[in-house]
Amino acid sequence: MKIEQRPFGTTSDGHAVTLFTLTNNHGNSVELIDRGATIVSVNVPDRDGKRGNVNLGFSALDGYLQRHPYFGSTVGRVCNRIANGRFAIDGREYQVAQNLGAHHLHGGLVAFDALMWTAEPVQTSWQVGVRMRLVSPDGDEGYPGTLDTTVEFTWNDDNELTYTFTAETDAPTHLNLTNHAYWNLAGAGSGTARDHVVTIQADQSLEVDDDLIPTGRQIDVAESVLDFRQPRVIGDRIDELPETKGYDHCYVLRGTPGELRPAALAVDPASGRTMEVMTTQPCMQLYTGNHLSGQADAGGFRQHEAFCFETQHPPNAANQSAFATTRLNPGETFKQTTLHRFGIE
Repeated sequence: MKIEQRPFGTTSDGHAVTLFTLTNNHGNSVELIDRGATIVSVNVPDRDGKRGNVNLGFSALDGYLQRHPYFGSTVGRVCNRIANGRFAIDGREYQVAQNLGAHHLHGGLVAFDALMWTAEPVQTSWQVGVRMRLVSPDGDEGYPGTLDTTVEFTWNDDNELTYTFTAETDAPTHLNLTNHAYWNLAGAGSGTARDHVVTIQADQSLEVDDDLIPTGRQIDVAESVLDFRQPRVIGDRIDELPETKGYDHCYVLRGTPGELRPAALAVDPASGRTMEVMTTQPCMQLYTGNHLSGQADAGGFRQHEAFCFETQHPPNAANQSAFATTRLNPGETFKQTTLHRFGIE
């Protein structure tokens, strides 16, 4: 296994961006950049042994310097939505950026996906990886506390891409980290992902209002358009969701949060590629690229050409006491792991 580094361009404020390529002993590889702690590509074989990239991204840095659709990005401080961009901690009100109408989305205006992380390669006898670190100052995007965050990406000979988030704070704050990779197991740019067969290890999803803000209720998915308890083609009932233009729903995963356990499985029947996801997180958002425009700022990718499995805590948990908490206190360590295992059907 090997780790290679090369320049990937320079940001407008003069930061040199590095592309890290992790290659296992089978010749399969993962590419990462230290801007946004971003997954750029994942190159794995199909049933005929033909290797292809299954992760949507850009071939040059310029694509990542615009407001792109969070391709492969590490998203924080708080991913997904916070209602009205407001929450209270110990009686004190905080206002964070309102960058989705009245609401807060994916950390704000200049969030973790748009910042430079410090990076160093890591390697053991059985995996290669990159450890990236970001210190977010008190008041960043309106959040309290100085937050010290690390994400470690690793890649091994079992074609397992794992990322582990850890974080500590010097004042009470809220934190909900995810990676926003877009997947098409037929190959990025090969067309629709509606034909993928998906299984999600969840009996319930979070009920949402018209702005996709959770109401606080969990609803059974049985026999509904959201039911992926058994393998089902993404496109089978996707057109029954015209309000959201597809899936953009948070599932409450089975099992014990904090334990690494199965979350989802995706299969592309055409190529034979499979992707199994395991996580310690309590929830997972299924998003089917509903707003991919086909324009340059979306890499030319069109609606439903990919899907996201965003493992996370519940959206708007800062305002829902019944949800798994996103509050992080001084002296505590946030730690969450997600694993993507690529294979062949």
